[in-house]
Amino acid sequence: MPSLNIAIQMDAIESIKFASDSSLALGLEAQNRGHALYYYQPKDLSVSNGKVTAALHEITLRNDKDNYFTIGAEISSDFEDIDVVLMRQDPPYDMNYLTYTYMLERLPKHVMVLNNPAEVRNCPEKLFVLNFNQFMAPTLVTANFAEVEKFFHEHKDIIIKPLYAHGGLDINRVNRPEQLQETFEIIMQAYHAPLMVQSFLPEVAKGDKRIMFVDGQVVGAINRIPKEGDIRSNLAQGGTAHATELTAREKEICAAIGPQLKKRGLLLAGIDVIGGYVTEINVTSPTGIPSINRLCNTNVAAIFWDAVENYKQNSSWMSV
Repeated sequence: MPSLNIAIQMDAIESIKFASDSSLALGLEAQNRGHALYYYQPKDLSVSNGKVTAALHEITLRNDKDNYFTIGAEISSDFEDIDVVLMRQDPPYDMNYLTYTYMLERLPKHVMVLNNPAEVRNCPEKLFVLNFNQFMAPTLVTANFAEVEKFFHEHKDIIIKPLYAHGGLDINRVNRPEQLQETFEIIMQAYHAPLMVQSFLPEVAKGDKRIMFVDGQVVGAINRIPKEGDIRSNLAQGGTAHATELTAREKEICAAIGPQLKKRGLLLAGIDVIGGYVTEINVTSPTGIPSINRLCNTNVAAIFWDAVENYKQNSSWMSV
């Protein structure tokens, strides 16, 4: 496979967590294969006279927590020499985020953008999952407090969370009537969008599984256990990763979701499953690769780049 020129669109690299960052894992594997890496932040992306440009930087990565990157010269690029763009910045999934998907869609046709920016936009992580309602716990999406109140009276113990946050932010459990309106109003005022309400799943105490897909196929999974006294299992919120096996129910969920991910060009994705119910499909900047590699004795980044190289070599990537 000839060397590829790969541009990684991500948040400030100096702010990442070395041991757990999936973008770093992807970049290191690409570099080890002889591909050239370039780095830029979303704010460095522009459209000038209809043409997408960016201030790219050459970057060298190292598997050394004290010295894991060197940023080189800045290159003003129109992406004509770029083969692959990884869209890896974290949410919030807001108009700022969506604007970058529109901009990336304007790139030259030979540039493979991962994940497919149109489908990143079309598949908000807490709304895309509604396509698989048969595998979900009772769920309500609304900005209407009366509907939330009815849902609470039916289920008694619920989770209220914003649709477009990430990393476990502002997830609230409500099991007392006096909590309900204040929690609803705080989230609505903070996010100005409908929110998601779900019946509380006590099985979360036993873990929240992150199952990773590459090109529609399961490539590994971890079980994330919340820290004591917390309902959030996100590693960013203090959850811990453990080895796991998939249940028959989880395999059924994966068999339903995987083909849709492949069809939409969502090459790298992660789903979250609690007690046999899928709660989220992560397509923006799926995390968990280092933990899955360690606990599953695999290399998700290698599987990912195998898929990319195969698509590039055969010119078979979907037409966006």
